[in-house]
Amino acid sequence: MNKFLRYFLLLAVIFPFAAKAQFENFKDSVVQLYGVVMTADSLKGIPGVSVVVKGQNRGTITSDQGVFSIVVIKGDEIEFTSIGYKAKTVIIPSNLEGNQQSIVQLMVNDTIYLPATIIKPRPSRQQFERDFINTTVPDDNLSIARKNTDAATRRVLLSTLPADGREASNQYLKQYAQKSYYSGQVAPMNIFNPFAWNEFIKAWKRGDYKKKK
Repeated sequence: MNKFLRYFLLLAVIFPFAAKAQFENFKDSVVQLYGVVMTADSLKGIPGVSVVVKGQNRGTITSDQGVFSIVVIKGDEIEFTSIGYKAKTVIIPSNLEGNQQSIVQLMVNDTIYLPATIIKPRPSRQQFERDFINTTVPDDNLSIARKNTDAATRRVLLSTLPADGREASNQYLKQYAQKSYYSGQVAPMNIFNPFAWNEFIKAWKRGDYKKKK
């Protein structure tokens, strides 16, 4: 019990000194940063400039005269941003003597090149009528679908595109069924079948038997 009491008394004596030393160290690292943000060409104060400590959700903005003040820690990175100017970053020195730092931050205009715009006069009535008549209107979805499904296009696609897996399997099943249907007997000849001749003539007119290039 006496040993525990001695430890408790020792901690009670040492802890205030350690806390005080840590507080003094933290107090020495705090810096009051103040200054003015100005244009580099005319040295005029820039209002509404964002002064933010990078990596922290803490910052301020400049006044109407470009003046600002913020509390930072030694070693912090301070970023100055404003629309129309290039962003600037300032690092607070870690070995800064004292707890105050003043700064005059100059900002350069950020030039933005926009694409060229050609302004032409209004066309006359004759020019408008000529251009309106000669304008090619693109096909809508319905017109494109009609062109892709007309008879000529379907014939070209049918003669040029190879059969897919479903068509090839159906063709094989039909041939196998036809072969099984006349199994053990002689298959009839369609040379005297008028329906077969009709299909042959239609196929001949369509060009199904023409040599494909």
